[in-house]
Amino acid sequence: MPEDWQRALAVVAHPDDLEYGAAAAVAHWTDAGKEVTYLLVTRGEAGIDTLSPAEAAPVREAEQRASAAVVGVRDVDFLAHRDGVIEYGVDLRRDLAAAIRRHRPELVVTLSFDETWPGGYWNTPDHKAVGRATLDAVADAGNRWIFPEQLADGALQRWDGVRWVAVTAPTGTTHVQEVGERDVDRAVASLAEHRAYLTALSDEDPETYARTFITGVMDGIAERNGGRRGVGFRLHPC
Repeated sequence: MPEDWQRALAVVAHPDDLEYGAAAAVAHWTDAGKEVTYLLVTRGEAGIDTLSPAEAAPVREAEQRASAAVVGVRDVDFLAHRDGVIEYGVDLRRDLAAAIRRHRPELVVTLSFDETWPGGYWNTPDHKAVGRATLDAVADAGNRWIFPEQLADGALQRWDGVRWVAVTAPTGTTHVQEVGERDVDRAVASLAEHRAYLTALSDEDPETYARTFITGVMDGIAERNGGRRGVGFRLHPC
């Protein structure tokens, strides 16, 4: 993975999306002094069957902020699109382009938008919409004639400084960000902060669940990376 950058923007659909994939890499980056901002397209309000959306949204937002803090991320923004029914289209691209113009990242991170996960499990419509729209919005942000109303008062400027989009992809990996034990431990703790969500998802203790999942992913990368743990990305140059 390239490391000659200073600012990154991580764009995903839901609270917990980054913790299932990229958090160990984020921990590594923030320890190195890099700035990482999280952008959540929804508040995850449809993610807990036992809580109504009105109850779940503030819980999941708070868990995401606590989770981000564990890996050194202070800035966490929410767009408040509706969870579960995100639509790919101009409105989503507009919101993401505005965020890219505001934060001016050199690296953009997003979640896999492949049709399936390993094992044939179907990816969600939200993940697919956000991943595709993020790549498109990177180009939009650099074009002064796309969403020009955002630039009219000078508060935002076009931004064509994104150099790479890194997609956390379990297949088709092109680059690996190697991580250490401290990064893995912080990634585990970061996922475990989603306590309400994980408790609804599994009977297993959240910390135990998180360690089993994260170390399993890291060990899978290590098998293909000379025994060195890491986070796998599909890197798209811009």
